[in-house]
Amino acid sequence: MKVGLAQSNVDQGWNWLKEVSVPTSSKYGQHWSAKDIAEAFAPSNETVDAAKNWLTMAGISESRIKQSQGLNWLEFDATVDEAEELLKTKYHVYEHEATGQPHVACDEYSIPTHLREHIDLVYPTVHFDAKIKSRDDGLELEKRDGTFGHGRGPRGPGAYVPSDLDLFFANFSQRSIGERPIFDSIDGGVNQQTNMSFNFNGESDLDLEYSMTLVYPQPVTLYQVGDLVEGASFNNFLDAIDASYCSYDGGDDPTQDAKYPDPYGGYQGPENCGGFAATKVISTSYAYNEADLTPFYEQRQCYEYMKLGMMGVSVLYSSGDYGVAGNGGQCLTSPVGAVNATFNNGTSGRFNPSFPGTCPYITSVGATQVKNNTNIVTALATGTQPEEACETVIYSGGGFSNVFPLPEYQANAVHHWFADYPPPYGPDRFNNSQQTRGLPDMSANGANYVIAIDGNFSLVYGTSASSPTTGSILTLINQARLDRGKSSIGFINPVIYAHPEILNDITEGGNQGCGTPGFESAPGWDPVTGLGTPNYPKMLKLWVDELN
Repeated sequence: MKVGLAQSNVDQGWNWLKEVSVPTSSKYGQHWSAKDIAEAFAPSNETVDAAKNWLTMAGISESRIKQSQGLNWLEFDATVDEAEELLKTKYHVYEHEATGQPHVACDEYSIPTHLREHIDLVYPTVHFDAKIKSRDDGLELEKRDGTFGHGRGPRGPGAYVPSDLDLFFANFSQRSIGERPIFDSIDGGVNQQTNMSFNFNGESDLDLEYSMTLVYPQPVTLYQVGDLVEGASFNNFLDAIDASYCSYDGGDDPTQDAKYPDPYGGYQGPENCGGFAATKVISTSYAYNEADLTPFYEQRQCYEYMKLGMMGVSVLYSSGDYGVAGNGGQCLTSPVGAVNATFNNGTSGRFNPSFPGTCPYITSVGATQVKNNTNIVTALATGTQPEEACETVIYSGGGFSNVFPLPEYQANAVHHWFADYPPPYGPDRFNNSQQTRGLPDMSANGANYVIAIDGNFSLVYGTSASSPTTGSILTLINQARLDRGKSSIGFINPVIYAHPEILNDITEGGNQGCGTPGFESAPGWDPVTGLGTPNYPKMLKLWVDELN
């Protein structure tokens, strides 16, 4: 049994993040240390004592109760009878209709009223999340006609090929030949070279070939998370950089996240809880459907991204490659707020946004393309916009959350879009309340990337490309700020929404899906390309010359 303890000061987190992220703040750029974060959000002594007292009064001796490294979780072994008596419930063994996977749970449970402010949840109880499939179920990086599909989060044996890096560097960045990323192995992660194919190597090759070229000579870190059997989730990565997250309700939910030592025979070492430093820019090209997970799970993970922002880390996620539809082009058939979402083949239904892109504490990156028959140099020289929303092979992911409220930094932009460019859809298609988070925040080119893959060259498309490209640009800005004795830029959303002039506004193209044309690009922010694409000279001037 596991009892998740409520964190302290979560309601203050956004105010603290604003202090260091809003460009007009006197504390802009004065980021927190990891120690400050741990102390600020740790459960109070009152919370820990109240939960322990409840258990001991119920007959669970103190010697049976263990506490997680971050103090956020109480664990103990109990018989079914003890658990049912403690939680005033009855347990059953449920079976997943599609997979046959058994799951121990109950329909409902209760805890004393005075503990509700101290305890977030007890597990196992009412959680029925389906575990993300392992590598044997084909959910690593997709290959779709030379395209990177938007994968569902965890990946198994994806790895870069050193010779591919050098082949790319020999043609496009000779100074980088022989360079390799810093390799951080988390929970048994290895750069496997046994399975060699586009599916296994494409994503890592793409990310490293472009990021290492763009930020040279700055180092690039590859976080390889999970062994070849169990794989891993975003929470397993967050565990490794925040020990207080380990074994908490968001991290290490056994219905979603890999467990180590691997019960299936893979990595037998202990789970990595803390000990890994977060780089100042983190880009990830994988995501879930927001409807894949429970709101509680997503909110708890989102708080971790908030903490990273407070520490000066920019977190980027690609917004998806299926327009207003979700992974694989799926759309929703279940109502908003349904515990177990149902999906269809994408020909109809509700729009299906991606997570963590809907978390208000990360930067969601969409995709553009160069217009057909456009000379970029000529277009820029004449002040003509050469880009439009990507509609070649992939469609820029975008839409509105069904979980997260509209953040204040985005409110004016979203309300302006609804007022001036109202879409022809009602609540049967998407959350049109104008009260929820919109995505993406910005975009970059996502079409016709040349990569070296398994000894050959190939063209690829996707927000899998636009996100690491954007991350590389932010890394260059960080270096320029550090050279001036300034801090990293951290959470960038308050700045880019306050200064949209540092981005190139995209006003053409759409993001079809779910049997509709989707949304249309428009002047200002829109749920196709966000605020637009990076204008590096303007971004550099603002962050280096004008902001603290």
